[in-house]
Amino acid sequence: MTETPIPPRGPLSDVRIVELGGIGPTPFAGMVLAGLGAEVIRIERPGAQVSAANTILLRGRQSVAVDLKQPEGADAVLRLIDSADALFEGFRPGVSERLGLGPDVCLARNPRLVYGRMTGWGQDGPLAQAPGHDINYIGLTGVLHAIGPASGDPVPPLNLVGDFGGGMLLALGVVSALLHARATGKGQVVDAAMTDGSALLLAMTHGFLAAGQWPEERGASLFSGSAPFYTTYRCADGEHVAVGAIEPQFYAALVRGLGLADDPVCAVQQRAPGSWPAVRQRFAEVFATRSRDAWAEHFAGTQACVTPVLSLTEAPAHPHNAARGTFLQEDGPLRPAPAPRFSATPATATRVSPKAGEDTRSVLAGAGLTEDELDRLIARGVIA
Repeated sequence: MTETPIPPRGPLSDVRIVELGGIGPTPFAGMVLAGLGAEVIRIERPGAQVSAANTILLRGRQSVAVDLKQPEGADAVLRLIDSADALFEGFRPGVSERLGLGPDVCLARNPRLVYGRMTGWGQDGPLAQAPGHDINYIGLTGVLHAIGPASGDPVPPLNLVGDFGGGMLLALGVVSALLHARATGKGQVVDAAMTDGSALLLAMTHGFLAAGQWPEERGASLFSGSAPFYTTYRCADGEHVAVGAIEPQFYAALVRGLGLADDPVCAVQQRAPGSWPAVRQRFAEVFATRSRDAWAEHFAGTQACVTPVLSLTEAPAHPHNAARGTFLQEDGPLRPAPAPRFSATPATATRVSPKAGEDTRSVLAGAGLTEDELDRLIARGVIA
């Protein structure tokens, strides 16, 4: 079932993009771009099935099933590329070239084309051909080392930093190159690597490091959870609250709200790391006396920066998320709404993912393939 779409008035509504199948960051980039109004045509292999877990990540596309390993299949995709503004792929370096769909071939046919390439390690370097996943990429750039408690092991931040930080980098790279292509008439290749993206996200951390304000020891920095004013606390019901009272005035509101303004344990300088373990223990004792929601209500309207830690299924019902429509729930599964928001060209509320190959005939016919050609390709198993 699909939701009723808003007319495609997003800022990318005049952009056509071909997406060569893939997992993780590549379909995420396609989802973001489709949500901003782009016409995204995803190329799947014949017989592919859209898993339940990918129905949200693959939303907003047209789906064309083509066997790229057959020359006629690659040729059909090249016909699509002739009228496309951009193409992106998530293969290992060299795979697109072996399929006859490398950037040299595509840009020769369509000089204005933006050709996006998404990999873990990048198109060159000693590890370019090595397998890997998010955890490997963020491990190599220092991200993973910095996350986790001082007394424990590094903790993967889901796959948000490498995979989806990388996918966002690809989307930004494609849009940036599209601006250049429209100004100059010349396309180019965008090399988006998850290692590069995760390193880029560390820019502020490297600033702290250069200033001598970021210890190499895990769990010892302000943002690592060791500071009593920037961490989470377990409440009486086993749920948690998040505390982000970094600035002095917010910290003062936190201490007052906890009833600890006159407590000698808390009568210390906020930025004195030596006192943090004792202060955190005192805060933890107080937070453990009430439920999460009781604390959320208690601190509502204050400047203490205390908020509930909500589960994935609880988050959409929070009044702030509900008021902004941060999540969509009607006519389909719970899912995040497109973002960011535009005043003149609202992002498109895209449909849930199509079935693999459901748009094959209509899309390829639009690219100039005749009915006879389509019938022949279907009979040969080139398209489905």
